Amino acid sequence: MKFGWRLFVGISLFYGITTVIYALWAKEVVGIVALILSTCLAALIGFYFWFTDRRLGSTLPEDNLDGEIADRAGEQGFFSPHSWWPFVVALFATITGLGLILGWWMTLIGVAALMISIMGWSMQYERQ
Repeated sequence: MKFGWRLFVGISLFYGITTVIYALWAKEVVGIVALILSTCLAALIGFYFWFTDRRLGSTLPEDNLDGEIADRAGEQGFFSPHSWWPFVVALFATITGLGLILGWWMTLIGVAALMISIMGWSMQYERQ
């Protein structure tokens, strides 16, 4: 994490300096706003990595210069091997997107079905 927050703070500083130079030289609003937003985004990610690194308080395996790949081994999470819910969510998200183009009635149907399918995906392993 130490490398991550230092990298993004450095990118933020670079974007900040570039923004000042561009604002003085080009005087074009859209480019200045884009560079300001890029600076803020890099600073936000850098702050998150710094805050997380400070909260964990220990050296992560990726910060160890003598670390091995096996140091990071372990359980990464649970991934459902046979769930159809991602397909259903993607289908209704597509219907919602098409509804924005074709008509509001399709958007309403898509949003309602999308909410139900997201709940189904979230609760697929819950038992009563």
